[in-house]
Amino acid sequence: MVNRTVRNLLIFAAVLLALGVGSTCRASAQVAVEWDNATCLECHSEPGFSTELPSGEDLDLTIDEDQWNRSIHAEWNMKCVFCHTEITAIPHDSPSFDNSREYAIRKSEACIVCHREQEVIEDSVHAQAREDGNDQAAVCSDCHDPHYTTDPPISHTAIPETCRSCHAEIYDQYTESVHGSALTEGNPDVPTCTDCHGVHEIAGPSRGTFHLFSPEICASCHADEELMGKYGIKTDVFSTYVADFHGRTITLFQEITPDQATNAPVCISCHGVHDIQSADEAGSTVAKENLLTTCQNCHPNADAAFPEAWMSHYSASPAEWPIVYYVRLFYRIVIPVVIGGMLIYITIDVTGRRRRRKAVQSV
Repeated sequence: MVNRTVRNLLIFAAVLLALGVGSTCRASAQVAVEWDNATCLECHSEPGFSTELPSGEDLDLTIDEDQWNRSIHAEWNMKCVFCHTEITAIPHDSPSFDNSREYAIRKSEACIVCHREQEVIEDSVHAQAREDGNDQAAVCSDCHDPHYTTDPPISHTAIPETCRSCHAEIYDQYTESVHGSALTEGNPDVPTCTDCHGVHEIAGPSRGTFHLFSPEICASCHADEELMGKYGIKTDVFSTYVADFHGRTITLFQEITPDQATNAPVCISCHGVHDIQSADEAGSTVAKENLLTTCQNCHPNADAAFPEAWMSHYSASPAEWPIVYYVRLFYRIVIPVVIGGMLIYITIDVTGRRRRRKAVQSV
């Protein structure tokens, strides 16, 4: 931990020197030696301490000292002025930002000095949105409070609450789903936002590869025998999907043209996305009474008999789809016997013909 802290501080100093930030940052470096965080907290630990920005917004400046002391930055002995490099004297001027959003965006740039590996510009939908001019897209401090972040940052079950601050409608759908309802009851095994979308390299449905490879995301849980065994859920859902026409099509696209969009259905095409329900629930898109409607999204001419041909992710067995099982078993026995018998017959016939030919030649 100490080595990591030293490394981060050295990186910070090197970046400042490389950027040639001038006298302001040199003053900050000198002050940083003399000031400790207690100096800052003499004012910033006062309840209700704030300043008004030009936009008329109140910027909260109060720091909870106890909460700060439990943070990962306090554990690393980070000083306030390492991030607030603009502070060169006490008392100091108010932040020179027009509004709170501008403040959050600009101050999050300080995170990159130590956390450069998390700056995934080209792979994150949030970063790409900011690049496209959307200043409401999430920055570091929207998810990680820089003064109170712990390691790990938040509990697994609390992650959706963080995403909710921007994605409230999706959060409401999620909490009503089979995954979200279990999570709100404290079940740590179900997937949260980051399990499917990633953390700093967050991807979404607007990216073709995310849709194409989404079955792999589902398989990370639903093909796990130990995990699914706890809930009595079959683990062959992924293998049966890959074995059918839909899954084979997706597999071909993944292997041959992974960057090309496809309309072949993946798991979320039938089960839903954030609103996934158990197949036993009446509201599920794959419940028996709703299955035809779901199929008609891709097969508009499908009739009531169409979904009856689907084996519901079951592998044929005497208990499930016995006719399919016994027909398959019949062919597995008959085909080797027939082909094997033909090969034996041909071998015997050829051998007999050669013997007769040699007998004639020897006379």
